[in-house]
Amino acid sequence: MDILWILWTIPAVIAVEETLMDSTTATAELGWTVYPVSGTSDNSWEEVSGYDENMNTIRTYQVCNVFDSNQNNWVRTKYIRRRGAQRIHVEMKFSVRDCSSIPNVPGSCKETFNLYYYESDSDTANRNSPPWMENPWIKVDTIAADESFSQVDLGGRVMKINTEVRSFGPVSKNGFYLAFQDYGGCMSLIAVRVFYRKCPRIITNGALFQETLSGAESTSLVAARGVCIPNAEEVDVPIKLYCNGDGEWMVPIGRCMCKAGNEAVENGTVCRACPSGFFKSTQGDQLCLQCPINSRTTSEGAINCVCRNGYYRTDSDPLQMPCTTVPSAPQAVISSVNETSVMLEWMSPRDSGGREDVVYNIICKSCGGGRGGCTRCGDNVQFVPRQLGLTESRVYISDLLAHTQYTFEVQAVNGVSDQSPYSPQYASVNITTNQAAPSTVSIMHQVSRSVDSITLSWSQPDQPNGVILDYELQYYEKDLSEHNASTIRSQTNTVVIRGLKPGSIYVFQVRARTVAGFGRYSGKLYFQTMTEEEYNTSIQEKLPLIIGSAAAGLVFLIALVVIIIVCNRRGFDRHDSEYTDKLQHYTSGHMTPGMKIYIDPFTYEDPNEAVREFAKEIDISCVKIEQVIGAGEFGEVCSGNLKLPGKREMFVAIKTLKSGYTEKQRRDFLSEASIMGQFDHPNVIHLEGVVTKSSPVMIITEFMENGSLDTFLRQNDGQFTVIQLVGMLRGIASGMKYLADMNYVHRDLAARNILVNSNLVCKVSDFGLSRFLEDDTSDPTYTSALGGKIPIRWTAPEAIQYRKFTSASDVWSYGIVMWEVMSYGERPYWDMTNQDVINAIEQDYRLPPPMDCPSALHQLMLDCWQKDRNNRPKFSQIVNNLDKMIRNPNTLKAMTPLSSGVHLPLLDRSIPDFSTFSSVDEWLDAIKMGQYKDNFANSDFSTFDVVSQMTMEDILRVGVTLAGHQKKILNSIQMMRAQMNQIQSVEV
Repeated sequence: MDILWILWTIPAVIAVEETLMDSTTATAELGWTVYPVSGTSDNSWEEVSGYDENMNTIRTYQVCNVFDSNQNNWVRTKYIRRRGAQRIHVEMKFSVRDCSSIPNVPGSCKETFNLYYYESDSDTANRNSPPWMENPWIKVDTIAADESFSQVDLGGRVMKINTEVRSFGPVSKNGFYLAFQDYGGCMSLIAVRVFYRKCPRIITNGALFQETLSGAESTSLVAARGVCIPNAEEVDVPIKLYCNGDGEWMVPIGRCMCKAGNEAVENGTVCRACPSGFFKSTQGDQLCLQCPINSRTTSEGAINCVCRNGYYRTDSDPLQMPCTTVPSAPQAVISSVNETSVMLEWMSPRDSGGREDVVYNIICKSCGGGRGGCTRCGDNVQFVPRQLGLTESRVYISDLLAHTQYTFEVQAVNGVSDQSPYSPQYASVNITTNQAAPSTVSIMHQVSRSVDSITLSWSQPDQPNGVILDYELQYYEKDLSEHNASTIRSQTNTVVIRGLKPGSIYVFQVRARTVAGFGRYSGKLYFQTMTEEEYNTSIQEKLPLIIGSAAAGLVFLIALVVIIIVCNRRGFDRHDSEYTDKLQHYTSGHMTPGMKIYIDPFTYEDPNEAVREFAKEIDISCVKIEQVIGAGEFGEVCSGNLKLPGKREMFVAIKTLKSGYTEKQRRDFLSEASIMGQFDHPNVIHLEGVVTKSSPVMIITEFMENGSLDTFLRQNDGQFTVIQLVGMLRGIASGMKYLADMNYVHRDLAARNILVNSNLVCKVSDFGLSRFLEDDTSDPTYTSALGGKIPIRWTAPEAIQYRKFTSASDVWSYGIVMWEVMSYGERPYWDMTNQDVINAIEQDYRLPPPMDCPSALHQLMLDCWQKDRNNRPKFSQIVNNLDKMIRNPNTLKAMTPLSSGVHLPLLDRSIPDFSTFSSVDEWLDAIKMGQYKDNFANSDFSTFDVVSQMTMEDILRVGVTLAGHQKKILNSIQMMRAQMNQIQSVEV
């Protein structure tokens, strides 16, 4: 707060004076002590009656002996108690005769006198003590008259009264005496008033300050602490005022302001509660405001006004804004049907509810006409631009079923619709779709191949639009024209194409047929027949396998007989012998001493036995759930505390099994604990234990503060150094090396399944992909392939086609994780469909380097993506390579050029061709920087010509502050310039 402003706000208040002694109030003789004693000398002070300037009778002291030299006449007051004062003021009224007006006056005549004081804790003075000399008395000052008198009228003197004030201090004893010394003058001491000053009680700056005595010195400042007046509170700093030596307030510090719900009145001395119908939401000097429309207060002193029934306010609405209500229904819905698509258009609601944030939701219902009535449409129906939150009054809906009745409800909602207990107002329209051909077959894969044949299979179209009569497969050699294509009809979704050339690549497309005709052909897929050498090699490789399988079968039969005999002898005496012996036998026969190997819990006849063997049982009393942080497949995921006997309390993550579970769900839930319990590595999530004997059933693991790696990277885009990112990758690779050494195959290695703690340590987690491979799930990450669910974008080709999961397929997934890390959580292959990804990988396309990715890291990614799994590096080699990069950071400085050769088709999806967009807004959406549309528009960067000339300073100026976003936009602008230059060179 500005000091000058503070001083200006100090009210003009007169200092308070407290009188300690006033000679004019005496009704009898003053009785002061004089020296020399009266009667022994004619020189002494003499008490006489006189008159003041108002002709009131008063007692005075006079002395006039100017003809004798060496005068020393004293008069001493009675004992004066100081009453806490530290500085004393003395007001003296006196008259002095002009020496020049006295005839024959000697040179010793004076027109001044001296003022002294003497401190004492009690009234102990007498005629001789204290002595009549300057020490022990303390001299205050020599007092001179401003005016002296010299006239004599009718035998009486005409006096001129002088008034002088002197002060002294500090005084510390209980009281004091005053003494006046005449040393050769002719004067009269008419009146003496002794007082002290104090700053008065005052209310200023919203605070009350009590009376405060002034300081001991004239320059002293005495601090006084203020107390906020009722219904006010301090702001900034503690409230202080300083009382100066003259009893005046000055230098205020801080202030109090009226609390919310109260306003300052009576010149800021009172904080009054807002009257009914008014409110004040914050502390301050502002006045109460009248409640906005459709709101009211329930009492005085309101900090806000509550909305009336049927009216609402959002959290972001200012309190002075009127309460609003929900909009009415949209008007005049019009539909236009085209086969299995429909365009809906409508007019705005008649009443927007008083708000400008009206949007529209589309509710789609399929009405079959049976008793079941209408049901919600499935997820296959497409809405453009979207189904919910439409800002425009139109929507295009496609992928409906043919010959089906639909009802579409167009809801109007605004910012307060979610607060209304009633459903949104809507207008509906009924339509019936026309007959339509089936949609495109989306997924096709190779089942097997030989030197002259290929077996293919594909999925049914997402929208068959009727009964599929048959499929037509079109194929031709890659090097020949499409006009030379051959076709095959099949009533099933599997076909064997024979008579092909060895070692040749063929292009395949398939389409479905209903009574409405053929649908469109699928995208082109490329498959190659075997060469003669490949065929012969595969036979040679399989021969030992066939022989070995036969031998293994024989050994298995013998072993089975032996086990039966042993079991019969032992009588199954030991409860855990079956599993313990199995583990010991396998370890002793296959592993070096002291080395662990992973045991699949599903090999146990009783999966609960695996839980007991590998997971520690924890008493539920040791577990305290704090809060829910997410939801898993089987129940809630929580954070909490674990306090084991004799150990310190630790923060943990807790997975719970929801009530009403089946025995299979319980087994699948605990299988992950049976897996985790076998691992012990700093880069693998650690299992603390399980709760199986109480409800709910729990899996308890260490807590990872930063959550999943993909989300963490997206939230911190561009905030880490390359070395930090490589350190994260090294930790993941180390954890995977440990798992590979234990013969464990993860199958679902992805950034979403890596957890990060507060020290940026990455740990491999989520060991439950077997569920996804066997059970149906709605998670779009896991896509059907050969009868199971597989994360296509992260999975090696042989695992997609043949379900061949090995540590080598985990290495492929690790390469995708590397790409996710270096791109700060970008989705692999962007918006490509899973089938597009499969096709691209089959044609040897690979992901391009992320922005600012060192070439050494991208090369390691490409090594992980070798088509032949035998050529991929082992995790131990990956760890060694990353260690070398960390030890020699110079290897991480070389960057892969943006336009690197054969990867250009996929690169175009990372940095799109600007010429395909009609506006800068579309271009920003394409590079996922749409949040800066307004920034670009407000800074007049609205055309590609202007944007292409932007520099880093321009990017900063439009408000892009995140380093990762700056790099992404700048690289996209550089690509835009290159594309523009290429266009210009072609035109020339």
